[in-house]
Amino acid sequence: MKKYLYYLLAAITIWSAAGASAHAEEVVVKKGDTLWSLAQKHEVAVEDIKTWNGLSSNLIKPNDKLEVSPETFYIVESGDTLWNIAQTNGVTVHNLKEWNNLKSDLIKPGLELIIYRNGAGQAKAAASSKTVVKAASTKEPAQTKAKTLTVTATAYTASCEGCIGITKTGVNLKDNSDAKVIAVDPDVIPLGSKVHVEGYGYATAEDIGGGIKGNEIDVFIPTEEAAMQWGRKDVKVTILN
Repeated sequence: MKKYLYYLLAAITIWSAAGASAHAEEVVVKKGDTLWSLAQKHEVAVEDIKTWNGLSSNLIKPNDKLEVSPETFYIVESGDTLWNIAQTNGVTVHNLKEWNNLKSDLIKPGLELIIYRNGAGQAKAAASSKTVVKAASTKEPAQTKAKTLTVTATAYTASCEGCIGITKTGVNLKDNSDAKVIAVDPDVIPLGSKVHVEGYGYATAEDIGGGIKGNEIDVFIPTEEAAMQWGRKDVKVTILN
């Protein structure tokens, strides 16, 4: 699709794992959203969203920030053990090892672990455990089929003059401004891939671009101002399937 790239003329920064903590997928509530509609969209239960966000009722309001995924990712730091990570996150060492396809209790700094936060997530994890873990450092070999790349990421929007707002796969970004979409070189990241982009979140590879070659991506951001703030940076992308 035709698009306009927004570059921030600044030094390229590389994301560092130091001091990182567990993080999960988050959405901003928009007018008309309900817990039920968000649960349907993200394929989770209403009660799960309430639990993850400490909600005592079904009432939500615009601009609230809600976690909508049972998955969190934790980057191992120096001094961490599976036992203290399990204790901090209210899970068991056995489950941590199962979810991340670990054969021993040995973990090294830089490894990113997936954590499921409730019973429903644990059931899902059992089916997905061989595909979701990744090595956060390029010096650490990946232990499963998930693939992590360091890419140069820029941002684009569908609101620029002359933009049609339709991705290569047919997603109408003008009608779906909250979509998490990236443009890719399909020889590197196949179209349709589910990914996690550091600093952007979970997304789907739905688009391509003439200027996207090799280890480069464009992240879709609804507004021109926010796209310009994203700029140009090196980030880590994990291909989840």
